[in-house]
Amino acid sequence: MTNPMNPTSPADPTGAPVLVTGGTGTLGRHVVPLLRRASGQDVRVLTRNPRPAADGVAYAAGDLLTGEGVDAALAGVEVVLHLAGDAKHDEATTRTLVAAARRAGVRHLVQISVIAADLVPLGYFRAKHAAERAVAGSGIPFSTLRAAQFHDLTLKTVAAMAKLPVVPAINGIRWEPVDSRDVAERLVGLALDAPAGPVTDLAGPAVRSLGDLTRDYLAAAGKRRPTLPLRVPGAVGRCYREGVNLAAPGADRGARSWDAFLAETFPAGAPAVGTGRVRTG
Repeated sequence: MTNPMNPTSPADPTGAPVLVTGGTGTLGRHVVPLLRRASGQDVRVLTRNPRPAADGVAYAAGDLLTGEGVDAALAGVEVVLHLAGDAKHDEATTRTLVAAARRAGVRHLVQISVIAADLVPLGYFRAKHAAERAVAGSGIPFSTLRAAQFHDLTLKTVAAMAKLPVVPAINGIRWEPVDSRDVAERLVGLALDAPAGPVTDLAGPAVRSLGDLTRDYLAAAGKRRPTLPLRVPGAVGRCYREGVNLAAPGADRGARSWDAFLAETFPAGAPAVGTGRVRTG
């Protein structure tokens, strides 16, 4: 296989299929076709709801929570991209995958995680860190990419808040949202290269307060809502105010901005995007 980011990387002569978990999710929908085009290898997606194969992509029935079908899905696979996960079961499902991958002789396991997984005192981050430890301690050569919050998740968060009669403008929390397409490109490059262990974090091009992200969404979507500044108390609020969740200096930065993402999502509202302000009333 040839790394599209490094054309001199050696080709994989085996022609083994690449397995992707979470291949039908937000990130997987970008990763799977890009991986197929970049590698020329067959791609196999592990899913609880299989569908007919198409364009070199096969769908294998399997459940990482119960383990059912996972060994069969890994048969003949040498490279795995692990994109599936949730805060409640992330460690357990990752350990199920790791055990099956060892039995299958997988030679490279690529994992997506979140920036500051070991530092932010929230269940989602703790689960991601536990999954990281499961992969790192597996004995399987691996690459782990920590990324910032995707634009898609950011949109879901601010849209949910915008349903309230008064929208909280949480300025003490700062994010650096990254486009899932930029993350997909980075993951495919890792999958087609040699295992690299923990790699450089990937964040979006700018650090923005959650309040500004919310106001940008309201402007782009043409919504008029009163906003109310809100401070998050306790250890979580302090963590975010100190910027513990942000990428360290030297992190890689995605090219696609939050403003551009909103302009794509709400083209009619594109001129208002990026102002960081919205009239109330």
